[in-house]
Amino acid sequence: MEGFHLWLLPLGFLIGAYGTLIGAGGGFVLMPMLILLYPGQNPEILTSVSLAVTFFNALSGSAAYARLKRIDYKSGLMFAAATIPGAVIGALHTSSVHRRDFDLIFGIVLVIVSVYLFWQPSIGKKARQRKPGRFALTRTMTSVGGDTFTYTFNPAIGIVLSVAVGYLSSFLGIGGGIIHVPMMSRLLGFPVHVATATSHFVLAIMTLAGTLVHVVMGNFHHSYKRVIMLAAGVLIGAQLGAVLSNRIKGHWIIRGLAIALGFVGIRILILAIELGKTG
Repeated sequence: MEGFHLWLLPLGFLIGAYGTLIGAGGGFVLMPMLILLYPGQNPEILTSVSLAVTFFNALSGSAAYARLKRIDYKSGLMFAAATIPGAVIGALHTSSVHRRDFDLIFGIVLVIVSVYLFWQPSIGKKARQRKPGRFALTRTMTSVGGDTFTYTFNPAIGIVLSVAVGYLSSFLGIGGGIIHVPMMSRLLGFPVHVATATSHFVLAIMTLAGTLVHVVMGNFHHSYKRVIMLAAGVLIGAQLGAVLSNRIKGHWIIRGLAIALGFVGIRILILAIELGKTG
């Protein structure tokens, strides 16, 4: 029904590189592009494609970060387990909440957070200087490059935040990394490089679960060719993104993430306003 669009390969490459660089998976960029490229396509089909490609991106990026020894596996598995029920609840609530109202609120919040992160890229250091709580966990990691990271965080806060990430990701249809990374860095005190790598690991597990649901529901139909082209691109691009993240200072990664958050927030606001005019 549709041919193998080779131009999707470089698009996937760019999405994979940027998504892995900031630890967000790239779904927040891919989904609006798919909507523009395929205006007559069923939204559920486009969502399934975006989620599947995000999984391959997160999988490739996680493999690259694993080689760099920057993934906190214990924390990642704990957070990933919390995102899954959050994603289920988000899917169940989608039909009960007016999407336009939620999009307006969440879009404004994303823009505010974007500005805050862009102008305060070093606040993560202050967070790591907090005194540990009663149930805090302390991790010490050493990357391949010899950098040692020691940080302390409250696992209960991380689990609650992860449930929220799973909920918002499922409800809005965007990758959870753009929310998870600043939460881990700002609220939990994770070093930025560890936060991006661990977030990618969590994202791989979360998107795999979502993709399998779409497979069972038969939402892919004839879109598997698009998934193959985009996935091939992100698998390569994600490797480049992980290498670049090792050479770029942490505050620039946060600023890149801030730009991404602003992009998503503005997009959501525009779509909500247009929906209000037509409705």
